Amino acid sequence: MSVDQLTFDDSERICRHMNHDHQDALIKFAFHYGGLKKEPKKVTMIDINPVLMKLEVDGLLVQISFNHKLKNSEDAHKTLVSMLKEIPQAS
Repeated sequence: MSVDQLTFDDSERICRHMNHDHQDALIKFAFHYGGLKKEPKKVTMIDINPVLMKLEVDGLLVQISFNHKLKNSEDAHKTLVSMLKEIPQAS
């Protein structure tokens, strides 16, 4: 298997990790990149693929596109961290 692809197993692992360890980041992604008017109460990452992530936000599906096509799980990690850093911090 090529290391230059984001696999189904990668997606499942990333979703599981994000849902378990980074709920705060998922809330920020949904609010900032999902264009929500208020901060959501519950966010679950249900899929990540080379072009977007799918979040279930308070029972609704929100899709957030990436600014490039993800190559693999390492690229997904770097992209998610970069996207999080781009979100303005509340003052």
